[in-house]
Amino acid sequence: MALSYDKLWKMLIDKKMKKTDLKEISGISFNVLARMGKDEPVSFESIEKICHALDCNIGDIMEISEETEPQKKFTSIELFAGAGGLALGIEQAGFDTLGLIEFDKDAADTLKCNRPNWRVIHDDIANISKLDLGEYFDLKKGELDLLSGGSPCQSFSYAGKRLGLEDARGTLFYHYALFLKQLQPKMFLFENVKGLMTHDKGQTYKTILDIFEQEGYTIQKKVLNAWDYGVPQKRERLITVGIRNDLVGKIKFEFPVPHKYKPVLRDILLDCPKSIGSPYSKYKQDIFEMVPPGGYWRDVPEDIAKEYMKSCWHMEGGRTGILRRLSLDEPSLTVLTSPSQKQTDRCHPLEARPFTVRENARCQSFPDDWEFCGSVGQQYKQVGNAVPVNLAFEMGKKIKEGLECL
Repeated sequence: MALSYDKLWKMLIDKKMKKTDLKEISGISFNVLARMGKDEPVSFESIEKICHALDCNIGDIMEISEETEPQKKFTSIELFAGAGGLALGIEQAGFDTLGLIEFDKDAADTLKCNRPNWRVIHDDIANISKLDLGEYFDLKKGELDLLSGGSPCQSFSYAGKRLGLEDARGTLFYHYALFLKQLQPKMFLFENVKGLMTHDKGQTYKTILDIFEQEGYTIQKKVLNAWDYGVPQKRERLITVGIRNDLVGKIKFEFPVPHKYKPVLRDILLDCPKSIGSPYSKYKQDIFEMVPPGGYWRDVPEDIAKEYMKSCWHMEGGRTGILRRLSLDEPSLTVLTSPSQKQTDRCHPLEARPFTVRENARCQSFPDDWEFCGSVGQQYKQVGNAVPVNLAFEMGKKIKEGLECL
């Protein structure tokens, strides 16, 4: 059975309504709207609420069709999996995850907790990359559809000499490249921070691209802002996609087109479930009470701001991240691994406190039933390091479309 809510989205366009308007007038939750955006089933109660709000019938907003043949599931392996944002989005796009490698115990526990069926490998990737990977994953060379993940950024000691893998030896990327060399997947997805493009004066990324090409791949790259893809957060990521050279004429890949509607905090904060979080000190809380939504340190009396900012007061630039309070009518700034850092504050729009773990998770488009393991600090770190799920989903869909051409 295949579901489609295309009729509903067309109706909203005709009525000049946004998805957030539908959420408010019908009373459906953020999770329901997110599931419908991926053509996933929702409860009959939610469908009834929508029909009542729009004064229409079920057939006016959704279609159910029989699938003439079972959809093929494509296979993926993920490296540096973290808390699973990238893997979850790729799974939602239609991939079977054959294995995920993650060194951090709490992040690995998060993966196991949420997906008991996933093969989560809690180990140092250096221990796995030296194995016979085809035998370890029971794969023939070239059989894997997608290798995904993004290694932490490190300088290469011999960058630019075009020695292939030797350039990357001693870095975590070296192990990503070994997986690519051994398994020769049809495609790969390598995501990283935008700053990788200028890291070590561009030499690091240049060497990475050289190695990808030497291992037999044609590269496409682009910086994507998660806010353009259903994520209520300004977060830029460098996305590098490779197609194995022998498949270049068969696989057609294009980066996803930005969505027309870009969500804001109002869409995801007002009905967010309660969760753990770290409060501000009483001193910092009292100062934030003076800052209006959308404001920052300039909205505080100068003597108080000067005392709070200390040496930062004499820095150049706008310093707009200091004492920054977000507004419901704007997206979150990039979610960080710590909830309270002086130069990168992200205060809740309605309360003088940082976002909770669950609020940050919503900013990263994790579903509410995705649990995070470990201490409060570890949970903040996992969420902050994650790839936004909706961005991963959009990339996964485009990669799947390319593979379906084979």
